[in-house]
Amino acid sequence: MRDEFISIEGVRVPRFLYGTAWKNEATGSLVESAIEAGFRGIDTANQRKHYHELGVGQGIASAIKRGIVTRQELFLQTKFTFRNGQDHRLPYDPNASIADQVEQSLVSSLEHLGTEFVDSLVLHGPSQRNGLGTADWEAWSAMETIQASGRVRLLGVSNVDADQLHQLCEDAQMRPRFVQNRCFARTGWDRTIRDYCRTNQIVYQGFSLLTANERMRSHIDLEQIAIRYGRSKEQIIFRFAIDMGMIPLTGTTDVLHMGQDLEVFSFQLSSEEIHRIEQLGLR
Repeated sequence: MRDEFISIEGVRVPRFLYGTAWKNEATGSLVESAIEAGFRGIDTANQRKHYHELGVGQGIASAIKRGIVTRQELFLQTKFTFRNGQDHRLPYDPNASIADQVEQSLVSSLEHLGTEFVDSLVLHGPSQRNGLGTADWEAWSAMETIQASGRVRLLGVSNVDADQLHQLCEDAQMRPRFVQNRCFARTGWDRTIRDYCRTNQIVYQGFSLLTANERMRSHIDLEQIAIRYGRSKEQIIFRFAIDMGMIPLTGTTDVLHMGQDLEVFSFQLSSEEIHRIEQLGLR
């Protein structure tokens, strides 16, 4: 059984992404290792505070040079991050308009990643806690313009609540095709957002599936399912996410775990097991 990719508007999207946050100077070698292990989707951001996007590009370039992969086989996703999410190492002029900041950030990302286009550009969280403000709409409009130019194939948004997502989908010219959120078991694995995505042709990307759910990972029900399949609890969680229609992200720095993560495409959970895991965090 293989289900590693889905198609969105003609874009081949891997159902498992390698996340590159918090890897600093090791980013390049880890990205290269992830590609060598079989990952074809790489998630990053032009936010030096948490990501080393240039290192991502170096890892990709090395993998391509070695003949492991071609650019066409990769799905590259980056993000535009507002000033309040950055440190002093900005990828744009802070005095420029929001639209110009988005453009400057994208140009910088293309240079970092050594590519003429990215497959997905994500708004790395709204500029305010509640609702969407003027800056959010200016950024999204600029992203729509960039998509029309062909330098971005799909758009997405990250770190949103249900009201923000609904407002964006109602009023934007181009709806997001991805939502990327930290996924907590205690909220039914972000059930409200996932339900909205499912009914509006949006693909949900879940991050921190392991680190955000440490307590749930020790649950006896999850352990029993893992034993039944002869798999690790981490593999069960990632397979659960895929069976729920999510695209999970893993940020492992362990090369062995990279290969183990991708082994989730060799088995599938039953509907009863999926339901049990979905309910674990709510107990």
